[in-house]
Amino acid sequence: MEKPRDHCIRCGECCLRSSPSLQASDAPLVYKNLIKRSDLYSVRVGELVRDNIRGELKITDTELIKVREKEPGGGCVFYDDTEKKCTVYRHRPVQCRALKCWDESEFMRVYASPKAGRREIISDHTLLRLIDRHEERCAYARLEGCVNRIKGHGREAVESVLQILKFDHDIRRLIPEKLDVDPGETDLILGRPLTKTIIMFGLKVVRQPDGTFFLTLLDSSL
Repeated sequence: MEKPRDHCIRCGECCLRSSPSLQASDAPLVYKNLIKRSDLYSVRVGELVRDNIRGELKITDTELIKVREKEPGGGCVFYDDTEKKCTVYRHRPVQCRALKCWDESEFMRVYASPKAGRREIISDHTLLRLIDRHEERCAYARLEGCVNRIKGHGREAVESVLQILKFDHDIRRLIPEKLDVDPGETDLILGRPLTKTIIMFGLKVVRQPDGTFFLTLLDSSL
């Protein structure tokens, strides 16, 4: 019989499957620039995410900071598939340090500890005020309410959805221009673009030649 594994064999499967989210204790890694903010993105409250612990999709009620995944194909952006190693191994997040595929107890203990949110790793007061304003205008609960009104209110509700999408789109363009912020950090500051995550409501956005948005069903055959 095969001997039970009791150490890492560097197969890379855990890194190729997904990327970690940050716990509150990981905040110093970001402040010291050991993990760059451009390599992170925010998952906002109300967003549809995959729960890798339970293996299912769910609407999150907790803000999360995730390490980016590679596109296409997925897998942690820090994993070097050729060398079979983590490129930030010495400064890897605490979830990665705790993960042992042969014994999940330490990982589950870490996973249950406080999560990092944007306020744990962003200290700039201007950006924090901007985050609050964005949440007021672009909260997923507000977007969902507008989407749910489409069936009964038609074009009026569609326009409300488009206004939210436009605000989200425009503010992303202005942040690098007005605040001298790396464009790669926008998904950390504001979460992923609503023009992409709108698919959680069965809708998709088509960009028109004149720059305007057109809202349609995700499955256009319906």
